[in-house]
Amino acid sequence: MDMAVKDRFIGLWQKYFNRAELPIVSYYANEVGHSTRAKPGSLPRCLIGALDAVRQGTALAFDKDSIGCPGGKRYAGFAQAVMPDFEYFLSCGIPGKLHGERYKKSPGLVKQAMKHAPTFQAPAPLIVFKRWDLIEASDNPEVVVFFAQPDVLAGLFTLANFDESEPDGVIAPFGSGCSVITQYPYSEASTKRPRAVIGMFDVSARPFVPRDVLTFAAPMNKFSRMVENVEESFLITGSWRKVQERI
Repeated sequence: MDMAVKDRFIGLWQKYFNRAELPIVSYYANEVGHSTRAKPGSLPRCLIGALDAVRQGTALAFDKDSIGCPGGKRYAGFAQAVMPDFEYFLSCGIPGKLHGERYKKSPGLVKQAMKHAPTFQAPAPLIVFKRWDLIEASDNPEVVVFFAQPDVLAGLFTLANFDESEPDGVIAPFGSGCSVITQYPYSEASTKRPRAVIGMFDVSARPFVPRDVLTFAAPMNKFSRMVENVEESFLITGSWRKVQERI
């Protein structure tokens, strides 16, 4: 990555978002590089919980064995199959056999919903997560992920829509906490009009983040446009300064 781009964003972030938490980035690789390979069982089973260490400054590389949750493996592109009776797990369950999360009204509805979800296959055996300030020239970030409070999220949402004529420059699809920072933004990256993704509405994953935090994930081709637009956008106005004072 161009280190000038890295440093420019940090400067803009501090100028307009004060000391809000820096984002993390992810990319697929064949080698661990300047990161630590996550060992199976060494981190929380949920990928969102495991990323707390990344947010604190530890660069981690995950392979198919180091993500403990089957859903996490699938949404990171390391597996394609879903667990047996998944349609019951996500809905009403099977009495005496399988707990149901009741996130969907019926097993049939789950099956219909799954037809609309993007499919994604990891292009390399490792997915690397790093905090933005730890990016090195040899890294190639593909997705940028913010763990953001409402005022910060409002700024990111509005900036993502700044150069869009259509009203959905940002989407909030139904999905697991990990799917909205991996499967969905990586799928958006290959579209003609890449969009950002708001997430962390997953009730099962919410215990792994503070109560006032959601995620905002953007493929790099979308995020680069956002950065270029910063200093001609609403962020230079008095309207934003009133919000910025609270960050």
